[in-house]
Amino acid sequence: MSELLWAEKYRPRSLSEVVNQKEIVERLKRFIAEKSIPHMLFAGPPGTGKTTIAHALAHDLYGENYRQYMLELNASDERKIEVIRTKVKEFARSRVVGEVPFKIVLLDEADNMTSDAQQALRRLMELYSASTRFILTANYPSKIIEPIQSRCAVFRFTSLKREDVVGRLMYICNQEKVVCREKALDIIYDISEGDMRRAINILQAAAALGEVTEDSVYKVVGLAHPREVREMLQLALAGNFVEARRKLRDLMINYGLSGVDIIKQIHREIFSSEVKLPDELRIIIADYAGEIQFRLVEGADDEIQLNAFLARLSLLGKKIKV
Repeated sequence: MSELLWAEKYRPRSLSEVVNQKEIVERLKRFIAEKSIPHMLFAGPPGTGKTTIAHALAHDLYGENYRQYMLELNASDERKIEVIRTKVKEFARSRVVGEVPFKIVLLDEADNMTSDAQQALRRLMELYSASTRFILTANYPSKIIEPIQSRCAVFRFTSLKREDVVGRLMYICNQEKVVCREKALDIIYDISEGDMRRAINILQAAAALGEVTEDSVYKVVGLAHPREVREMLQLALAGNFVEARRKLRDLMINYGLSGVDIIKQIHREIFSSEVKLPDELRIIIADYAGEIQFRLVEGADDEIQLNAFLARLSLLGKKIKV
C-alpha cells in the first residue's frame, strides 16, 4: 500500500482532471484562456475541492513550475496582521515577467483570519491588484468582512454528489488493487457527507484492514453498525426497556462510543428508510433526541441521559403500541 495519503496522491493536478463542481471549473477555464483572473473567494463546505481547484488553476496558468508564482498560506495558522504586512506584502509588491503578468496569493481558510488582518489584506488587494491576484478559501464566508467580499468574484462550492464520490473511490480502489464492496463505498459517502477528502481517508484506513466491507468501514470510523442501533430502538419502542438498556451498554463498551456519538446515530436512524415509523412518531422521537443531545453537550452524564431517552421511548411505545 502507498505510504502517501491517498487524498494527496489522487488530487487532480489540472482543471481538466476535476470531475465535480463543473460550473465553477467552466468559469475558471474561461479566465485561463484570457490569461486574466479577478480576486476570488472560494466558499463552501470542507472537502469539496476549494484548495485543489486553486492549485489546478495555478498549474494551468503557469505550468509545472507554478509554485514559484504562487504564495500559499494557511490563514488558520498564519492569521495575524504581521503576516499580511510582511510575507504577503513582500510577495505581492514584486512583478513577474512572462505571459501571465501577475502572481497568485492563496489564503487557505481565510475565515480564520483576525479582523485586523482582514482590514490590512483589504488594502493590499487594492494596491497590488496589477501584480497579484488573491484567492481566498473559506468554509464560512460570512466571517469574511464585507469589503473583501465585494472585491472578489465569489464561487460557491457544494457538497459532492454520490456518483462523483463513489466513482472516484472506485477508481482509487482499482489503482491500489483494493477489493471493495459497492455497498461499503455508499456507506463511506453517507458518513463523509460529500467531503471527498474525508471519504478517501476513510477508504485508505478501511483498506488497511483488508477487503473494504461495511463492517470494516464502521470499525475504522468508530461508529456502531446501524443495524445494532435500530435493534436498540426497536427493543425500546416494543416496551422492552431492560434489553434496550443492555444493548446500549454493549454499544458504548464494544465500540467505545460517547453519548453524543450514539445520539447522533440514533437521530440518523430515525429518518432512515430501514426504520418503519409513522411520521408523528418520528417527530416525537426527534424532539426527544434533540433534548438529550443538548443535555449531553452541556455536560450531563452519558449513560443516565441515554437511559432516560430509552425509558421515554419505552413509555411512548406502550402508549402508541408500535
